[in-house]
Amino acid sequence: MEQSNSFSSGKGRNDDLWYVDNYILLKDYYDRTISRVAARCVRKGNIAMEEYEHYGYILDLLEEISETGEYILSHQQLYPYVEKKMAGGINALKKNLSEFKTELQNNASPDMIKQDKDELKKFKEALGAQDKSVDPTVGAGMSMDQVVEKLLHKSENQPAAAPAPQRPAPTPQGTKQ
Repeated sequence: MEQSNSFSSGKGRNDDLWYVDNYILLKDYYDRTISRVAARCVRKGNIAMEEYEHYGYILDLLEEISETGEYILSHQQLYPYVEKKMAGGINALKKNLSEFKTELQNNASPDMIKQDKDELKKFKEALGAQDKSVDPTVGAGMSMDQVVEKLLHKSENQPAAAPAPQRPAPTPQGTKQ
């Protein structure tokens, strides 16, 4: 979900206060949704929550909570209102938001991850990127040349096999020996 500023058009502080109220409602809704989905997963044969067919909705909810929380943190004029509305105030908001973001990042789909412009670079570094411009099979095991060379080397180093004993030729059925 893209962050929309349609609710905060600069008309006054009440428009921005909507974000604090919405964050509180979203957080409560998320907690209740997770509880409900966990119960449904148990009834469906104790499946993992990630295998639940509507798990993407949970991730969407996490993304909306994260965006709303970021908006609040970026507008310091909302801090006094957060202190009044939320137990623990700004520190609790920061802690909860950090947990939500971590949860989202750990469970996000590749489509959601692509928002980070450096993500591909991070993946390459983590996986040990290799230059495949010279040989596209680099990193996939031995190249075909290496396999042939290994087989030739193996056959050269083996002693010549003793010839197999010869069997007598079969005799036609109508003749006696």
